[in-house]
Amino acid sequence: MDTDSIQLLKFRPILKSVVWGGEKIAPFKGIVTDQTRIGESWEISGVPGNESVVADGPDAGLTLRQMIEKYGAALVGQKNYERFGSTFPLLIKIIDAAGDLSLQVHPDDDLARRRHGSLGKTEMWYIVDTEPDAAIVSGLSREITPDEYAARVADNTLLDVVAHHVSHPGDVFFLPAGRIHAIGAGNLLVEVQETSDVTYRIYDYGRLDAKTGKPRQLHVDEAKEAIDYKVYPSYTSTPVDLGNGIRELVVCDHFSVYELTIDGEHTFRPVVDSFSALTCIEGELTVSDAGGHAASLRRGESLLVPACCREFTIAGRGRLIDAIS
Repeated sequence: MDTDSIQLLKFRPILKSVVWGGEKIAPFKGIVTDQTRIGESWEISGVPGNESVVADGPDAGLTLRQMIEKYGAALVGQKNYERFGSTFPLLIKIIDAAGDLSLQVHPDDDLARRRHGSLGKTEMWYIVDTEPDAAIVSGLSREITPDEYAARVADNTLLDVVAHHVSHPGDVFFLPAGRIHAIGAGNLLVEVQETSDVTYRIYDYGRLDAKTGKPRQLHVDEAKEAIDYKVYPSYTSTPVDLGNGIRELVVCDHFSVYELTIDGEHTFRPVVDSFSALTCIEGELTVSDAGGHAASLRRGESLLVPACCREFTIAGRGRLIDAIS
């Protein structure tokens, strides 16, 4: 296969209107749409039924799964291809919370495979912008037992024992599977997660489903085994400055995420056999590779750099989130 034929890939965003969604995503991305209450833009997704579609170039119209079937390890990297096959391992989203999201938890890989035949869901959040008094719920403020958890759901006091964190632009939250969490109203953020759509909702403020007029479904019993009931010293991540405008945000078994600040031109030579999923959160940039391909990248846009691209250059002025697997 001529790996030089794989271009830098942009995908059509998948916009999700939800009960807690706002009106910030469209202007942040610089797009015009009649869709309202957009809470999520799925930027790069391999989730069945919600797969990203290539926006332009010779592979326009192909889904991400079809792209992996066509290019294999050259697109995602050898280890990713051996482990995940034609499933893309990460899901990249932009999230706008005009209202509070439900309190929820995700199963780990073992529990998710056993129950759903799916990956679990470990994720991270990079806060792009906040309204005054915006907050994130992550973890517990004190240790509780599974029985106390169930009792507090029943009497609507679960919020009394979760940890609330005032959020600011640039904050980073790492959310391993099992951690109770919620995005509070007023947060605009980038989310990087395992490719999984398994969510256990455990508290929803008594809200009613817009279509049915009934309370949204809770998964209280399912979550009981999934929750990590321990209390940890800190629930925010401290970025590590690696120099040259690069900050390491999160490194875990499922993904590594970096913040890249570009002012001029920077050439990257990846040492890990993986794609790079780039999401621009500020400015306007140009990404080019050694094969002569180039793509513009502005605020709110995402770009997939194939694993076979052993060198790429980002030029301009701006800031990006770079996720690899």
